[in-house]
Amino acid sequence: METAVQVEPIKDTTFGAWVRGVDVRELDEDTFTTIYDAWITFGLLIFPDQFLSKDEQDTFARRFGELEFSAAAISNITSDGMVHSADDDDLVKSLKGNQAWHFDSTYMPVQAKGAVFTAEIVPEGGGDTAWTDARAAYDVLDDETKQLLEGKHAYHSLYYSMGRSNLLPTLKDDGTYGMYGYHDMDVSLRPLTKVHPVTGRTNLLLGRHAHNIIGMSESESTELIDRINAAAAQPPRTYQHQWTEGEAVLWDNRCIMHRGVPWKMDEPRRMWHTRIAGDPATESAVNHASAELSPQAEAMKAQLFD
Repeated sequence: METAVQVEPIKDTTFGAWVRGVDVRELDEDTFTTIYDAWITFGLLIFPDQFLSKDEQDTFARRFGELEFSAAAISNITSDGMVHSADDDDLVKSLKGNQAWHFDSTYMPVQAKGAVFTAEIVPEGGGDTAWTDARAAYDVLDDETKQLLEGKHAYHSLYYSMGRSNLLPTLKDDGTYGMYGYHDMDVSLRPLTKVHPVTGRTNLLLGRHAHNIIGMSESESTELIDRINAAAAQPPRTYQHQWTEGEAVLWDNRCIMHRGVPWKMDEPRRMWHTRIAGDPATESAVNHASAELSPQAEAMKAQLFD
């Protein structure tokens, strides 16, 4: 059956596409297949004029997998309508932390597969979101750097990334931060490169949460991670999106990094984020591997820890 959906690649980038002529609330199987294939190919899809409710956003996200969590506000506006802008405010700290390049949930036992992100309130100036293509970033590395990364692993921690930026939230009376991602499980360990489970294509897997590469000194590790992260986020491998209210975006968190772009925090901004859970067989940290892990990954785990 012919579908009216239009997939238009974003100009001057290695990834991403606009998807028009579709209401994501009402997707027949042919249209969904077109969207899914475009998601796998382009990594980032932008859907104008959707104006989804939270339930509708979650329903759309579930077409791509189980949810890590349902629609949550990414905002400087609290439920009482107050706009938060002070540098020492925990909400502001969290938003500022997101302004460095990262993959979602690499600090969790299972990395997220993807996300649906929608715009409800857009500030007058700034508040964009930027993405970078970690597949193309790997492709352009010289052979010496690829060999340097091969077989190496780094830890991923929200404690690390927020602490390095002096953005850790206020400790609660019980000695914890009481916020998502600040868990007491083993710090997740991941390879520096990832093979996409659908396409078989290799991409970088670093970002702000990565630290302490095994086999390197702390200074050597930090220098390498910072250098690779900076090199990855260069044109034509990046795209910065200026939001329009009602837009929805879907991205593949297995191969696309992202970051928030700073804005004047006294201007209200409210986005909604639904996170799609990764497959434990392909997105588990090496030291959190489940019984479903592939034989190759099980062998890697044994080599590192046994």
